[in-house]
Amino acid sequence: MNYEDMEFFAPGHRACAGCAAPIIVKWVLKISGPKTIVVNATGCLEVFSTPYPHTSWRLPWIHTAFENAAATASGIDAALKAIGKRDDVNIVVFGGDGGTSDIGFQSLSGMAERGHNILYIMYDNEAYMNTGIQRSSSTPFGAWTSTTQVGPSRPLGKEEFKKPIAEIMAAHKIPYVATANPAFLPDFKAKIQKALSIKGPKFIHTISSCTTGWRHDPSKTIEIMRLATETGIFPLWEIENGDFSKIKITYMPKQRKPVEEYLKPQGRFRHLFNEPEKIKEIQKMVDEWWAKFETKS
Repeated sequence: MNYEDMEFFAPGHRACAGCAAPIIVKWVLKISGPKTIVVNATGCLEVFSTPYPHTSWRLPWIHTAFENAAATASGIDAALKAIGKRDDVNIVVFGGDGGTSDIGFQSLSGMAERGHNILYIMYDNEAYMNTGIQRSSSTPFGAWTSTTQVGPSRPLGKEEFKKPIAEIMAAHKIPYVATANPAFLPDFKAKIQKALSIKGPKFIHTISSCTTGWRHDPSKTIEIMRLATETGIFPLWEIENGDFSKIKITYMPKQRKPVEEYLKPQGRFRHLFNEPEKIKEIQKMVDEWWAKFETKS
């Protein structure tokens, strides 16, 4: 059944102007429909959508701690099975990068290993935005955060590379893993629909612009997320059952744009333009990743 005319995530929440998280949630729930139970890890989404006594959630919704959203969802899956009501309910988890690739990774890995029938959505704004823009393992190389500040002794910002969380989840050999970008809505919707049609653990890593932490014009959210994929920095792909030999690129840019087009509008990367060799390093890293796919196209 098509629920796209229905709103399961109500307007009036307190998200920052230009935040991508509400866009992501809105479309996931339009596809999952009314028979959905949502588990939400502590983070921006939880805070701006449920300021007591108000809520934007028009579905059963459970707030859980940073580290155990996947464990809570696993318990729901087991409980519904025990009472014979599992088959017609979608269980969807929303967790940020901190609550997923850092603090929550242990319970996420356990959920995958046990084979629970859950769709886990990681909305990746690439730092701990809710608590002050501290770096996470998902913060990209070179980015400014409040804990990777730029100065004479640290001209680069974050010196480590972004954790490849989707590849790590695919290595669990779960039925479905994908990357997604709400700026490419048909691809985004198709992946949610496909994931929900598959039994077992599913993981979707979606980019989620944060105007406060990324320091860009709130009106440019979709444009910047589109550039993340058009430059090849955030490629769109999917993989089933951990078979890396059959990874499918779901959007192949006709001609990738230079990475600086994505970096330049964001204040968190402003300092890199004083270090052009670092921009070349990022471009090289992106080119090397794409080389194995573009030669086959």
